[in-house]
Amino acid sequence: MSSYKELIKNFEKIRAYMRDFYVYGFKNRNDYDKKSSRTYDDERRRMESWLGEHMGFVMTPEGKNIFISIDSRVSKHNPFYKALKSKSFTDGDITLHFILFDILYSPEIILSLPEILEKIDGYLRGFETPMVFDESTVRKKLKEYTEQGIIIAEKSAKRMMYRRVKDLDLPDITDALNFYSEVAPCGIIGSFLLDKEDKTTDNFSFKHHYITSAMDSDVLAMLFTAMRKKSAVTVMNMSRRSNEPRRNRIIPLRIFISVQNGRQHLLAYQPDFNVIKSFRIDYLSDVRIEEATPRFDELRATLDRMQTKMWGVIVKRGRYGKEKYEHVDFTVKISNSEEHIVRRLNREKRIGTVTKIDDNTYRFSADVYDTNEMIPWLRTFICRITELNFSNKAIERQFKSDIEAMYRMYGIEGAAK
Repeated sequence: MSSYKELIKNFEKIRAYMRDFYVYGFKNRNDYDKKSSRTYDDERRRMESWLGEHMGFVMTPEGKNIFISIDSRVSKHNPFYKALKSKSFTDGDITLHFILFDILYSPEIILSLPEILEKIDGYLRGFETPMVFDESTVRKKLKEYTEQGIIIAEKSAKRMMYRRVKDLDLPDITDALNFYSEVAPCGIIGSFLLDKEDKTTDNFSFKHHYITSAMDSDVLAMLFTAMRKKSAVTVMNMSRRSNEPRRNRIIPLRIFISVQNGRQHLLAYQPDFNVIKSFRIDYLSDVRIEEATPRFDELRATLDRMQTKMWGVIVKRGRYGKEKYEHVDFTVKISNSEEHIVRRLNREKRIGTVTKIDDNTYRFSADVYDTNEMIPWLRTFICRITELNFSNKAIERQFKSDIEAMYRMYGIEGAAK
């Protein structure tokens, strides 16, 4: 049997395989021509160790297709978190981690770097094969933990003193943590807290449980950090038109998450093309935070103004600052007992206005960047629409053509006229 390590150092590799198995799905062993069959088998077995109960296969003429199948009505907790919790460490990483927190075992213990180094040497003398941690390594590790809020660094008499923070005593907020861990961006944080308290419960069921975003947690966390610092980033972006990712320099502005399909998009400014555009987060990898940009507040304010014309995440606007809108309006007819239709129009419209024509007639009107994004919502009013006008005539013709095709399927040609 081929051996493999369950713990992983580079999550991006396993993320790519999980996307192919679950998000894009139904690839067989021969489809992975960029890696060896041995690599494919090792990654498949690793995923089976986390997701075995959710994995299956189908036989096709091309071979055996492995896939992941998860029923959100049955799975109360996101199974992809198991992969995120499988990070590996070097022997030195894990040894230094536990030595440091054994030395700083109480918030009342406050030590300088030389004092910590002296105590570390005392620990290491008891090892059969002694390790060596130089001053630079320990200082970097303390700096890392300080940035993460685990260690507190305070200057005293020209010396930096270190102590651990007090343990967090979580109140009884189990339900809130369970809900957060399954629906929020970077919900893995809630899952880690639940592991700490051992309070995971099955109180929630989800009609729509968007679990694949878990695989993008590392990328999302880096983007949130960049936005907090108002910094630019460079990022690898996989295009649907190319098999090779490209590195882009962008300024991340906001994260948009669809309530219809759970897909996550980044709206960002791309200096090379002088545009604000959307990027699918599951296509992004290797985020590297750069310097802060003085334009961040200006660009975010511009995006906020643009949202008054955005139905989804698409922005058709040419060069930066040149607006291009499309007009949409349609009229609906309701019966005397269908006030709920009017309430739905007002509740579900993201932009635009609803105008009362008479007691049974209402008109929706909006200027948008992309009419096509509105079509799925518009279809839900088909049986009540009496008039429809798009400034984008190509989309209007396609919309009406689709309705006529539907009528033909049901043998009622001409009903759409």
